[in-house]
Amino acid sequence: MVGPPPLKGLKVLEFAGLAPGPFAGLLLSDAGANVLRIDRAIPGKTHTAGSEAPPPTGDLLTRHKYSIAVDLKSPAGVALIKELSKTADVIIDPFRPGVLEKLGLGPDVLCTLNPRLVYGRMAGFRRDGKYATMAGHDINYLAVSGVLSMLGRRGEKPHPPWNILADFAGGGATLFQGILLAIISREKTGKGQVVEANMVDGASYLATFPRQALKTPMGSEPRGENVLDGGCPYYDTYETKDGKYVAVGALEPQFYAILVHKLNLSDDWNRTRLDRATWPEMTSEFEAAFRSKTRAEWEKVFDGTDACVTPVLDYPELEEGQGQGREGDQRPSVTLRDTPLLAAHQMATDPVVQGQGDGWPGSGYEGQPLLPGQGGEKALRSWFGLDKGTDFGVENGGLVAKPKSKL
Repeated sequence: MVGPPPLKGLKVLEFAGLAPGPFAGLLLSDAGANVLRIDRAIPGKTHTAGSEAPPPTGDLLTRHKYSIAVDLKSPAGVALIKELSKTADVIIDPFRPGVLEKLGLGPDVLCTLNPRLVYGRMAGFRRDGKYATMAGHDINYLAVSGVLSMLGRRGEKPHPPWNILADFAGGGATLFQGILLAIISREKTGKGQVVEANMVDGASYLATFPRQALKTPMGSEPRGENVLDGGCPYYDTYETKDGKYVAVGALEPQFYAILVHKLNLSDDWNRTRLDRATWPEMTSEFEAAFRSKTRAEWEKVFDGTDACVTPVLDYPELEEGQGQGREGDQRPSVTLRDTPLLAAHQMATDPVVQGQGDGWPGSGYEGQPLLPGQGGEKALRSWFGLDKGTDFGVENGGLVAKPKSKL
């Protein structure tokens, strides 16, 4: 019998944003935290009975979250946030430096109201750097961190891998880690603290190994000419007869030997494996060999071997092949055997491995929009013990603190 998810009961206020902030909130909500997103109020639509539903935001990272709409330019709206902060555990601030401070909701204010509060701030650039006040996106943070300079094929321009590295890994996931560290510290000291994360430092930290490898034979060549960046023929992808691809990662000599054998190539390649002068010819032979069979045929050749050859699977086929031997069902990022996280896959059957609960619509392949204000009044009642009409009300589509209430 498994126990409740590890962060059950933790109360999180997530100011609405895109990508890194919501991802940090998603990691918390998937671990059982009560995450309440704070959206902009839309007069006549949010929290307005009988009105047309407000349009969804662009945020699809909404599993297990609720929303309240608040006009942060309204003193009564700001007052509500302050009161919620008194009993909240975590704040997620996704804005540029100074935005919440100007509204009277910065850490100096909220952490004074609640000394146990963990105030998580997510910035793009360093707060003390030359780009601090500038707008930016994943590609910009990678660019100034140095990471982007290492990404791309030989002779081609630098190219970012979607927005995975800065926004999500260096941003949201890093902020999540910082929040957990602050919670652990709070258990020892009884005090919360401000958690500073930015996507430049997060991405740079992720690149610790490759940046250090620049001064070693593994990474000292120009972009696209090193062992792990597309320069090495036995660490690369190859097209198959049917236009699909396989991935090859046969770095160690014993794995490389199996690769050469399974490709029916000459054993002479084992002796010249490390000779970079032979790599262009080796690449040509590998390309010709892999084009001789379909991807499915190569799977039959390499599955179960140590040649480090696997199919390059795309998400549509993974989604269609769930439960058919493909590792396509989305699971929690880590398995806690006694207190599993919540499931994403709707057909999850093993609470320890796949996560507990009924899963979520879309099974990790389709995001579900959370409308501004959706479920928020219920959350205020169940999570914070506040009642509409007594503790809070609605003005111009935004929730506000009621004066002279038990707040």
